[in-house]
Amino acid sequence: MDAMEKAWGYIPPRPSATFDKHAIAEIRRAAATGIYDIRGGGTKRKVPHFDDLLFLGASMSRYPLEGYRERCDTSVVLGARFAKKPIELAIPVTIAGMSFGALSAQAKEALGRGAGLAGTSTTTGDGGMTPEERGQSRTLVYQYLPSRYGMNPDDLRKADAIEIVVGQGAKPGGGGMLLGQKISDRVAQMRSLPMGIDQRSACRHPDWTGADDLEIKILELRELTGWEKPIYLKIGASRPYYDVALAVKAGADVVVLDGMQGGTAATQDVFIEHVGIPILAAIRSAVQSLQDLGQHRKVQLIVSGGIRSGADVAKALALGADAVAVGTAALIALGDNDPKYETEYQALGTTAGCYDDWHEGRDPAGITTQDPVLTARLDPVLAGRRLANYLKVITLEAQTIARACGKSRLHNLEPEDLVALTVEAAAMTRLPLAGTSWIPGL
Repeated sequence: MDAMEKAWGYIPPRPSATFDKHAIAEIRRAAATGIYDIRGGGTKRKVPHFDDLLFLGASMSRYPLEGYRERCDTSVVLGARFAKKPIELAIPVTIAGMSFGALSAQAKEALGRGAGLAGTSTTTGDGGMTPEERGQSRTLVYQYLPSRYGMNPDDLRKADAIEIVVGQGAKPGGGGMLLGQKISDRVAQMRSLPMGIDQRSACRHPDWTGADDLEIKILELRELTGWEKPIYLKIGASRPYYDVALAVKAGADVVVLDGMQGGTAATQDVFIEHVGIPILAAIRSAVQSLQDLGQHRKVQLIVSGGIRSGADVAKALALGADAVAVGTAALIALGDNDPKYETEYQALGTTAGCYDDWHEGRDPAGITTQDPVLTARLDPVLAGRRLANYLKVITLEAQTIARACGKSRLHNLEPEDLVALTVEAAAMTRLPLAGTSWIPGL
């Protein structure tokens, strides 16, 4: 240290806010490999979320309900617009689509068991329907994706509803990925693919290009299933007002809206972090679209993307959703990222809670892998009970909040029960900033 440093004080090195350690490491990785980074999971950046909202519990101007004596209904009916057999669920929390291939057969079975115990539905994901999942799912939604992997009319008829996937929150406008190390013999047979070869799904359906064509496709699916099954349409959140309006025009019974916090089995990191919008910014626009068409609560809205707790569930419903879907949280409930495998996660260059290299197929918990040694670690019966426990707890949490707001039904929660903590959240949700009557932009 020279005399000037002694005189003026030592100034430590200052890292760049733009070129932080992660940005520098990614530039070096790209320069060394010449390929973009692929990973699973959801966005890691902090974006406005349900934590930026608060409930206004009952006090003098509202009358709360007694939790031990007064009922708070949680049931929901999905798909009553056109389907002869709409879905009736005991709770408004469903399991999002996650494919066999991305997940092990044991994990798919566990999801079916847990959802069945909780009285709700699970969803197949890409790649077809497994006997384990259909056998253990009380209510099963069949995903109809651009890839058509594993799709056949018999399985469509076996399902309780059909979900046409237009987009996913982690990658709206992008197709799916399943790398070769997870394409086992069984996965390859179900998808009519060669073993061990990387699979990249199309980003759009091959047989329709707009809402008019989609209307014809929906009618085909209704005729194929005798007009019994509800038809869902899943979209990644980007332009929710117009996308929801087109979904309604095409004849969907249910719209599934997935925000950018939603996870994925594999895609480019740049997609996960820079494409799509947070679910908090999407819900009110979607609800407004339904209201403008006179279809709110007639066409049901399911939202997903970062749902973790009963508070998140209650806030989504208060903003106008009919139900939510959980994906990453369900995997964690099954046992993913369990600290008991910390040594093995560290051997993979990560740690429990940060493992998102699902596409590599080396998940020590036996959930996002096809390795028979690893998948044998997951007991689907025990994992299913864990999932059911989690679903029970978040439902109880949502009920607790609803009662505190004086509501005898979860779906009676409304925007008036909420305020925003930040200007950004207030603008996105059109809720007043806490302690004021100000809604930015209005």
